[in-house]
Amino acid sequence: MSTYTYPKFAYRISAEQEAGRLARHPVVVIGAGPVGLTAALDFARRGIPTVVLDDNDTVSVGSRAVCYAKRPLEIWDRLGCGERMVQKGISWRIGKVFFEEDLRYQFDLLPEPDHKMPAMINLQQYYLEEYMVEACAAEPLVDLRWKHKLISLQQNEDFATLVVETPDGVFTLEAQWVVACDGAHSDTRKMVGADFSGQAFMDRFLIADVVMKAHFPTERWFWFDPPFHRNQSVLLHRQSDDVWRIDFQLGWDADPAEEKKAENIIPRVQAMLGPEAQFELEWASVYQFACRRIDNFRHGRVIFAGDSAHQVSPFGARGANSGVQDVDNLGWKLKLVLDGEAPESLLDTYHDERALAADDNIANSTRSTDFITPKNAMSRRFRNAVLELAGEHPFARPLVNSGRLSTPTPYLNSPLNTPDEDAFAGLMAPGTACADAPVRVDGRDGWFLGLLGSGFAVVTFGAAPVAEVACGGIRAGVLGIGPEVEDVKGRLAERYDGREGTTYLIRPDQHVAARWRSFDAAKIQGAIKRAVAA
Repeated sequence: MSTYTYPKFAYRISAEQEAGRLARHPVVVIGAGPVGLTAALDFARRGIPTVVLDDNDTVSVGSRAVCYAKRPLEIWDRLGCGERMVQKGISWRIGKVFFEEDLRYQFDLLPEPDHKMPAMINLQQYYLEEYMVEACAAEPLVDLRWKHKLISLQQNEDFATLVVETPDGVFTLEAQWVVACDGAHSDTRKMVGADFSGQAFMDRFLIADVVMKAHFPTERWFWFDPPFHRNQSVLLHRQSDDVWRIDFQLGWDADPAEEKKAENIIPRVQAMLGPEAQFELEWASVYQFACRRIDNFRHGRVIFAGDSAHQVSPFGARGANSGVQDVDNLGWKLKLVLDGEAPESLLDTYHDERALAADDNIANSTRSTDFITPKNAMSRRFRNAVLELAGEHPFARPLVNSGRLSTPTPYLNSPLNTPDEDAFAGLMAPGTACADAPVRVDGRDGWFLGLLGSGFAVVTFGAAPVAEVACGGIRAGVLGIGPEVEDVKGRLAERYDGREGTTYLIRPDQHVAARWRSFDAAKIQGAIKRAVAA
């Protein structure tokens, strides 16, 4: 590739293999992709020593996942990587949808101001992984082991036994918990006999990454039935280093081996850009996809996250983004269970909450796919009629579906929530991911999410009556919005309906656990107990 040099990570024999001794680790993560690396960083930030096993020794080949949404960026920001990703990535918020040659619809992913993280960035997956590998190398609690392939797994009542193959032979290690982040074709999932069911789609798509200087704005452009690719769809995204991602719908009968050949890709790109366009083909792939998920996100001592747990179509950027939110949901629960501050049943709520999100993503992804690739003449007529009407009639625009972009799924019915006693306006109901806002502390500008830390937090509008609220071994610091934390633009009060005395309990994954119109330590303690399934 002309724009990127792949790193080669050094294989090292592990200490227990070299010494010939059996070691038991608190957590072993399988897979060093975006989700596995996020898990390692999240667990380490929570004080959990983590071993990561990966059978490769470099980052992912090709740009692969490229679109990352605001909520995962906020998670990576908490882990120390987010700002670097945003600086390297291409930030965007506007999407445009064309039918044939005409603009029919456009949307704004973040119409309101004053968020630290952008609505979306485009960044090649290899950069994302490289940054997180470097962060793991600087983290003493992460033991990242390259060229370590899991070949078998057996579960016991309170630990799992893993057999691992390396260049120095085979050895065994144990883990209290195994977190499987080894992708859609997960070997770990097969080892535990988990079901992975759903719908497969027959349509094939070509990804072509091309290097070019182009006049297109930094927006997401999607064409239905364009003149340069009749009866199919095309998607265009800009990435870093003047690399542009182009997705061409190919249809059911396309030959993947033929379509990946440069002599067949280049004419497609030239038809789109014009015969005078100067570009270089950097990477290409042909893919099919499915929408499916695992039967249970927890199988004994093995917990699944990312594509090993669920798979969606690429329309809407819901794969990697959802996997990162899996880890965000799991890490704090795993920490409390390991520390004896919560029962193991808390881990079952990981399935409850993230299976809900997976089903939401699958439903959205399936609807997008059905709109983009109609399966019969009637469906195509409906889609084309919607696109025709959308240009002039606002009622038709919400029906246009070129891939509804990833947004967090709120856990509104989670058993960990404490139901509201009072009326609130706005979106910050229990189970919802917290919204960010600009703040000022001790004369320094900052952001609200950066003040919440990695444990439970209490936020009250007005002076904080106490420094913390304790519940067993759990201590929740109290932030007062007013004299301590200045709501510089009033966005916190606006987004949280924060009149004087309003109090929120925030979970360690920065989701709302409970809220009241006054500060009551006993109610906060009760909500903490509920939030840890005690």
